[in-house]
Amino acid sequence: MEHVVATATERSEVAVATAAGDRSIAPGPSKAVAEPDRRRSSDQSPNSRQSRRRNFSTTSSHPQDRDSFMNSSFTSFVGIDVAKLTLDLCVLPDQKTGTFDNDPKGRKQLLRQLPQPGTCLVVLEATGGYQRMIVADLLEANHRVAVVNPRQVRDFARALGILAKTDRIDAEVIARFGQQANPRTLPKTPEKQDELKQLVTRRRQLIDLRTAESNRLEATTLKSIRKSLKQHVALLDKQIKSIEKEIADLIDADDTWNDKNQILRSVPGVGPITVASLIADLPELGLLNRNEIAALAGLAPYNRDSGAWRGRRSIWGGRAPVRKVLYMAAVSARMHNPVIKKFSDRLAEDGKPFKVQITACMRKLLVILNTMVKNETSWNPNPQGN
Repeated sequence: MEHVVATATERSEVAVATAAGDRSIAPGPSKAVAEPDRRRSSDQSPNSRQSRRRNFSTTSSHPQDRDSFMNSSFTSFVGIDVAKLTLDLCVLPDQKTGTFDNDPKGRKQLLRQLPQPGTCLVVLEATGGYQRMIVADLLEANHRVAVVNPRQVRDFARALGILAKTDRIDAEVIARFGQQANPRTLPKTPEKQDELKQLVTRRRQLIDLRTAESNRLEATTLKSIRKSLKQHVALLDKQIKSIEKEIADLIDADDTWNDKNQILRSVPGVGPITVASLIADLPELGLLNRNEIAALAGLAPYNRDSGAWRGRRSIWGGRAPVRKVLYMAAVSARMHNPVIKKFSDRLAEDGKPFKVQITACMRKLLVILNTMVKNETSWNPNPQGN
């Protein structure tokens, strides 16, 4: 049910404080290391305005998915706090607010309260899937939409001194975050892309369930419980195989995905699950340069320096599902891929810890895959420049 739309001055909540001088306040590191050499840093964000000119698609916002320049084309900034049953709206600078049901009727009512498409930036938090339908409706209505990490918004609120937390306050903080941080907007996601992503996500969930049940089976001695666990594991195995067949059929039915699949599968250590995950969770593959794609996946080491002190570089942020599949691919590539094996051996000889070795191998493997897709070339064990 739609509630009365009111101005922020009519609310009883604590008003959101204005950032000093309207400066952008956005948490997180802003520079990625361009090369393994810790002394050098990248000046280009994978989400800068220059990078955005490329026509690539994305699925979510991350610490790297942020621009440092304001978009003067936006005259309004909209924050939507998404819950399972409700949607809270705040439009700045009009200070218009409202609460709507998170159902088809409520979403239509919310859309009618928004400024003209193209004139406003609509920002929402990633809420585990509850935002998917309203995001689809907004994109279908040609609105510019950004889905951001809730942690970033919470850190932004704390930086402004906003400790209270209600849905209405959150909606206004989200709008302020969009106004100050100017996160990257999403293009319309093709229906098949969303379908593939859901299938890959479901397979990952089933794998986690099977692992948990298998661990319980090893720790259980009671015969009846072991029987139940074995039956459940067998059922999960069957469902996983069914999902994997759906994924393979979906990729084979799309010429672009099928071509990308053939290119990526030619690399030793890269299997069908890795390819499906990269297509679903990293559609930018082949459309960014090596530094940008590494930062987007969360494999670019960040500086941790202060004055004369030089801290250890570490990766941070990015897309966790991509890193998970690249981890397993890198483990396999260290044994079967001559380029990655030679690279890993050199790091081991230099005394690098295993975590540093495997992370560097993941990044190198990703850079190789990105270059291959960009150049539309299959695996070459002796590529120029590697």
